Amino acid sequence: MTDTLARLEATIAARREAEPDSSYTASLFAKGRPTIARKLGEEAVELLVASLAQDHAAMTGEAADLIFHLMVLLADAGIEWREVLAELERREGTSGLAEKASRSA
Repeated sequence: MTDTLARLEATIAARREAEPDSSYTASLFAKGRPTIARKLGEEAVELLVASLAQDHAAMTGEAADLIFHLMVLLADAGIEWREVLAELERREGTSGLAEKASRSA
């Protein structure tokens, strides 16, 4: 995990227990998973729009927003970033088609 992502994960974890009016992240946690999930979806759509517009700068910003909101959702679910990385490592070297087929078996 990069230092940036490790610091972000630690900051998100710390804000989980903070007062809702003290930070945007704390307010997301206070509103609950449906709100966090909706925000993640909004960011995904915004990245898609920037992608279709071929706007490099906007894509970069929206990708950062998407990753941030994904990490908040994962934290809310008690999933650590290292678990996601471990799953990616497990899949490494496996055909995407084979991996997808193994999930439906």
